[in-house]
Amino acid sequence: MKKLLAILMASVLCVAALTACGDTTTATSGEESTATTVTESEESTSASTTEGEESVSAEVAENTEEGVLVVGTNAEFPPFEYIGDDGEPDGFDIALIKAIGEKLGMEVRIENMEFASLVAAIGNKIDVAIAGMSVMPDREDAVDFSDSYYEAVQNVIVLADSSIASAADLENKTIGVQMGTTGQYTAEEIAGVTVQAYNKGVDAVNDLINGRVDAVIIDRNPAKVFADKYEGQIVALEGDQFGFEVENYAIALPNGSDLVEKVNTALAELKEDGTYDALVAQYIEGE
Repeated sequence: MKKLLAILMASVLCVAALTACGDTTTATSGEESTATTVTESEESTSASTTEGEESVSAEVAENTEEGVLVVGTNAEFPPFEYIGDDGEPDGFDIALIKAIGEKLGMEVRIENMEFASLVAAIGNKIDVAIAGMSVMPDREDAVDFSDSYYEAVQNVIVLADSSIASAADLENKTIGVQMGTTGQYTAEEIAGVTVQAYNKGVDAVNDLINGRVDAVIIDRNPAKVFADKYEGQIVALEGDQFGFEVENYAIALPNGSDLVEKVNTALAELKEDGTYDALVAQYIEGE
């Protein structure tokens, strides 16, 4: 009997020991599993971000190879780019790049984004940008430009009864501009000014009408569009009376891209065959 009891007691102790070992193993395994999951999650997130960035560039390159030209613009700059009645970007620049795409045998896909984001997006989210963009040294450091396709100059929009008429009159004033444009750079060089930057030029004009800014500096053609739209309330003053220099619009492309030569060839052909002049007449001169 004692021998049987001893055997039974040994069995109980063994089971208890095994149960305790099982609990310890489960807890340790659970802790290790949690730690591993966190690590894998972090690695997955990091890898996903990197792969996401690479896939955007890869997609742009693939689109170009497959005959799709992804074009960035900012449809807030009439008559060069604006949202048409169909809700899609339209304007001189849009028509011009589509004509260039046709010459290149490529489908043009328009991406509407903030103007200040365009240069950084080239070669990443978009292949090229056309948006009434002036050639400037700091931009030339980041991208290549096509041949110029239009000359422009900054205008000053003021209230119809404003006394502002010269560069000196702009000093110490509050000036509205569209963010990232040459209008902003021009305003920032004027002594004592407070610059108010807007994503849309029309927002700067509305603030002018409502007395929040003293003037708006923007390119000549959109300035005239806004002056016509708000006739009697504002006027657009020519840039030469303020000493503003002529600027050149061009298409921005990735540094070293073989598209530069192709776009320039297409642009030259459009000027030669009359397409360019027809687009100027339709969109800019309003004929």
